Amino acid sequence: MSPNRPPAEPPGDDTLDLRLDDLVALLEGGRPEAEHLDGDLLDSVGTWHPADTPVGTFQLVPVLLERDLPLLTRWMNDPAVSAFWELAGPETVTAEHVRAQLDGDGRSVPCLGVLDATPMSYFEIYRADLDPLARHYPARPHDTGIHLLIGGVTDRGRGVGSTLLRTVADLVLDHRPRCTRVVAEPDIRNTPSVSAFLSGGFRFAAEVDLPDKRAALMLRDRALRHVL
Repeated sequence: MSPNRPPAEPPGDDTLDLRLDDLVALLEGGRPEAEHLDGDLLDSVGTWHPADTPVGTFQLVPVLLERDLPLLTRWMNDPAVSAFWELAGPETVTAEHVRAQLDGDGRSVPCLGVLDATPMSYFEIYRADLDPLARHYPARPHDTGIHLLIGGVTDRGRGVGSTLLRTVADLVLDHRPRCTRVVAEPDIRNTPSVSAFLSGGFRFAAEVDLPDKRAALMLRDRALRHVL
């Protein structure tokens, strides 16, 4: 359920402009470290409350490299993960990928998915409207994207991924009132991932050609969240 691509680069002229209030927040400068980590462009992901799910209590916890790098590296070297994330290798490979987000402007926040107090998944919550992805579909202001990997083999193939995708999408919609839909773009060849998004309340919108893959554009609409 990976981006299969590097972290977001600065948007070009053909992406949607920042809202004025977002731009003001960026220009104020001197943001505290905790606010920078949470990402004010994403309404402070690190403060979002835990969610009760059919598989346990789930929470997004922003990544700290000094704490989480060994675990993330181990997950990235799992063949099932590396086939789509393409981040297999030493810790430096994973660190470079994650640090690009931590040192950025907050448009992408890497998080551990913690289920019943156990880290078991990795999420990237990102501003799809400020991402290069916005060049490839009709983006709306505050579209919010999700990348996901399930770390433990025992948590795969039994519906946990679908449950977490629905949970995280609903957390986004609950805590980001200006966001009208959650976006994902799994590789079209990754059938288990596409199926998990469908089971998690997303709808298939289109196939899109991205620079490094053909992707299934998946959407979870605020207006349809109680129907799908």
